[in-house]
Amino acid sequence: MCRDPDIDIVDLGTRPSIRLPMLIEALRHGKHIYNSCPHAPDWAGAKAIDAAWDRSKSQTAVDAFSRYLPAHQKMKQMVDDGFLGEILGGTCHFNLSLFNRPNKKFPYNWFSDGTAGVSALRNNGGHLLYLLCEMLGPVKELVADDSQLLKKWVFEDGDSLQPETNDHADLILRFVSGASIALQASWSMTVQEGWTIDLFGTKGRLQARSPTFPTVQECQLRAGRIGETLAPVAIAYPENPDIAMNWKSNPAPSYPMALTMYSLVEAIKGHGLAFPDFALALEVERVLEAARIASDERRWVEISSVV
Repeated sequence: MCRDPDIDIVDLGTRPSIRLPMLIEALRHGKHIYNSCPHAPDWAGAKAIDAAWDRSKSQTAVDAFSRYLPAHQKMKQMVDDGFLGEILGGTCHFNLSLFNRPNKKFPYNWFSDGTAGVSALRNNGGHLLYLLCEMLGPVKELVADDSQLLKKWVFEDGDSLQPETNDHADLILRFVSGASIALQASWSMTVQEGWTIDLFGTKGRLQARSPTFPTVQECQLRAGRIGETLAPVAIAYPENPDIAMNWKSNPAPSYPMALTMYSLVEAIKGHGLAFPDFALALEVERVLEAARIASDERRWVEISSVV
């Protein structure tokens, strides 16, 4: 496939450890890449991808498509327009109940594999970080606790599995801008909370929420200024005439995924930039590596120290 001259774009969606050599080989042959999140299995893999990308002329995009949801786009617009004033802090959660009552038919039971390059922080937390870094800019430093809550997954028939991956993480992120954000990511929360990005500043507060993985239909935005209560924000749902689906298309992630792919196709044509691309992916992986070090060594870690 990588050597086939009739293939322009390679979409890589399997587990990070398996697709790493595929991705590097595809870049070596000049293919444009649509890559999944997590971007890489670890920091070494992320640097290997970046080196291969730097040697190529490929356009790239990462499947962190939540930035295309109307609620998040409206939230970013309001942040950019100064609704919050000086951003002071906030909390972000992405907490699911994937394995509290495990099902043998669930297609992601391989999340238990310690060699796969996944964890609640790398997966759930990674999706949060793509949006936070776009909205708030780079992270300056962090402290983290990355751990395993459920030591055993017990299936309905009594069979059990001992996962090798971490399923819960708590971080405090200090951004270059001065904002301090608490981030929690888990796939083992009993009665899942879902997705929340809650930001406040000197003038107001913004909150995007979804009961599960954020989708067009479920992700809602609320806002309030000092002296007010949070109230729903009206959201527009513009459609792209070049894409043969819309916001009502199923499965729910299909349209924002299509918008991400569309940005890649347009970049290949020389019309703008693909986003999120591998440059942002590298910075997200740098933050994830800093969190690994911080958790292992029980200390604050400067992001710039991760090289």
